[in-house]
Amino acid sequence: MTLPQLNIYRHDRGARALITLAGKIDAVTAPQVRSALERCLDDGIITIDVDLTTVGLCDTSGLRVFLDASRHAAETHTFLRLHYPSPQTARLLMDTGSDRVLL
Repeated sequence: MTLPQLNIYRHDRGARALITLAGKIDAVTAPQVRSALERCLDDGIITIDVDLTTVGLCDTSGLRVFLDASRHAAETHTFLRLHYPSPQTARLLMDTGSDRVLL
């Protein structure tokens, strides 16, 4: 039996959503993350907090999803923030300058 590469949990509190991701974000799983974030925007959520505590790997596919979602969120006056990235993910964000936008 193969375990899923990524689990996505969503908890809403009014117009705020907490998205908790567990696993790895890569080219295979990035579309799932994109879909979850787009659903938040479609549902009228105005603050999206993404908990990365249990994400072991986030590659450039995941980074692209977060940047696209952040841009889309800004257009609709929604806030998207990433929280508790792993050292690898934090390094990716800093190396690309994305930390200023996403953290």
